Amino acid sequence: MTENRPGSIEPDKSSPYGLPLSVLAEITHRCPLQCPYCSNPVELERAKGELTTEEWHRVLGELADMGVLQIHFSGGEPTARKDLVDLVQRATDVGLYSNLITSAVLLGRERLKALYDAGLSHVQISFQGSEDALANRIGGYRRGHQKKLEAARWTREVGLPLTVNAVMHRQNLHQLPDMIDMAVELDAARLEVANVQYYGWALKNRAALMPTYRQLEETTRIVEEARERLAGILEIDYVIPDYYAKRPKKCMGGWGRQFFNISPSGKVLPCHAAETITGLRFDSVRDHSLAWIWDNSPAFNLYRGTDWMPEPCRSCPMKEEDYGGCRCQAFALTGNAASTDPACELSPLHEEIFAMAAEEAEGEQNRFVYRNFVGGTPERDPAADAPAAQTPATEKENT
Repeated sequence: MTENRPGSIEPDKSSPYGLPLSVLAEITHRCPLQCPYCSNPVELERAKGELTTEEWHRVLGELADMGVLQIHFSGGEPTARKDLVDLVQRATDVGLYSNLITSAVLLGRERLKALYDAGLSHVQISFQGSEDALANRIGGYRRGHQKKLEAARWTREVGLPLTVNAVMHRQNLHQLPDMIDMAVELDAARLEVANVQYYGWALKNRAALMPTYRQLEETTRIVEEARERLAGILEIDYVIPDYYAKRPKKCMGGWGRQFFNISPSGKVLPCHAAETITGLRFDSVRDHSLAWIWDNSPAFNLYRGTDWMPEPCRSCPMKEEDYGGCRCQAFALTGNAASTDPACELSPLHEEIFAMAAEEAEGEQNRFVYRNFVGGTPERDPAADAPAAQTPATEKENT
């Protein structure tokens, strides 16, 4: 297949790695929250570089032509874009199932109704805790928790299915039982008990976020009990921290096999954290069609399949089950994205990483390095509900 400009070629449906089923569209990095575990790059993209409405329209059409089934509108905070309803309508028109992944603090009932009318299929709202003080401190946003609760109730009122994304770590795991009850009260169909994964902003805050092994054991017990008790009422997904795993996760279904991410400026990434791997260059929808990028991008082909793998991965009978685990995590912990993921017990660094996590988890570091977007955001007053000792500060002040 030869290189072409956007929209000028057809995807190769005989590709040995298949076609992407789901795409994450990070339509902006703008966000009023300052979550210390944010999965966005440390260097955030500015609004002036974002794809235009017309460019997103073309991209959504190309996704449908490729055979993509689902589009997940995310950010940053996707509702910060004024054209979100228009983008959802375009997704509906080309036959894509659309999911809104949102903090919900900027989301009003009338806009939710407009999104529903435009064909939005599902809403996922992130929660930082089960009560105001802690949740608002973690998110760095005044009245954020109450805004999320309102938006979740409006979501069900307008008829949209709801997922509660509970982002868990050492400082809020004690609230997990209440968060499970909250998800039931909000009439959510699904709850993600998502322990923080450590790259990007979360890596900067690992010492303040890493749970203890005792916490993890208790969390597992709580989840298993809730799954049994709430069977048929609430589906619960559970993601443990990689540092406590024995086998690596099949990250994104394998690098460049089932998924890709589009950044606000149009860079196409094999996963949402891929830009943490310095030295990789990612092709843009402004220069190539999505079909060309999926088949030909050097960044996508670099860790596809199994030929790239070092030992012990190359000889591992599980190599086509986990595809080597997470390349971003390997880079974050070893400095080499081609290394064995240290989450795997076969990695020579596994015991060292586990011991380091356990030591940090037992420490007294509770302050956060917050994700700040210079230039201002609506109604941001991160110190409003925080005790004096926990008042958010800039990265420079915290480090």
